[in-house]
Amino acid sequence: MQGKLIERACALLESGEVARVIGWKSGELGYDTTPAVFETADELRADFVYGDFCGANLSKYLIKNMKNEGKTLVFLKLCDTYSFNQLLTEHRIKREKTYVIAVGCAGMADPERLRGLGVTGITGICTDGDSYKIDTVYGEKTVAKKDALCIKCLSCKGGEPVVYDEIIGGDVTPPEASDRFEQVRALEAMTPDERFDFWRGELSRCIRCNACRNVCPACSCESCVFDNPDSGIAQKAAVTSFEENNFHIIRAFHVAGRCTDCGECSRVCPENIPLHLLNRKFISDIDHFYGEYQAGESEGQRAPLVNYTEDDAEPSAIYDR
Repeated sequence: MQGKLIERACALLESGEVARVIGWKSGELGYDTTPAVFETADELRADFVYGDFCGANLSKYLIKNMKNEGKTLVFLKLCDTYSFNQLLTEHRIKREKTYVIAVGCAGMADPERLRGLGVTGITGICTDGDSYKIDTVYGEKTVAKKDALCIKCLSCKGGEPVVYDEIIGGDVTPPEASDRFEQVRALEAMTPDERFDFWRGELSRCIRCNACRNVCPACSCESCVFDNPDSGIAQKAAVTSFEENNFHIIRAFHVAGRCTDCGECSRVCPENIPLHLLNRKFISDIDHFYGEYQAGESEGQRAPLVNYTEDDAEPSAIYDR
């Protein structure tokens, strides 16, 4: 598929239909795939990659390019298209300035989960049915795909991309989805003290690198309160246990009703904190109180938290829960 994506992107660049391409390129290591902007066909042919380590959601990288002349081509996986629609809804990007190629995806591998399985020194990877064959400096390894997929892939939405100009490789079958709220229910079954201890144990590892905020499509403010030196909460390293809670809980409230559950926050966290669980708790509650809702399912839809109806849950129902 990589060859088809390069060929099509080069054709659109050379025809002048688009002025630049947002895609993925390899880093120094076999699993070190990173978002990149390509402005020439030569750059695409030299550096563009698409494979099992292209888990990064590219939708947010469009925001900065909205100020540039011409259209920006972006490659989006099915789950990424929901974030794209949400950014359109919030007027952070313009549809007329983008060209979307939806790419087929059967799930992306998570290097951290592979390392947890004892696979190190990764130099390459390929899909082989329900398994990954991984080249390492120590020889070839084989692992089951379900044991190495990104967290977001374990609850793949499936179906057709919700927005696109064209699809390439869209016939790929997504991985079998699991119950994405299973861990949320496990947390809800804990006592308040047990939940507090769980989150203190997880959040205490936070180093305030801001990777979760910076990668999140829903965190698109021009200026963040956590960067304001006059706010009193702008330090990069936590100085109290409360401050660690403060940062992540405020961020989760900020994206409530807008989070598409793309899982980027957990994917990029260097401390492997399951930040997506905070967001999924809010998603679960919104579904429970207001009916099932998927952010980004269509452009312009109003989220339950900003759309008053006479059927809204009364405060008493929420407090009882």
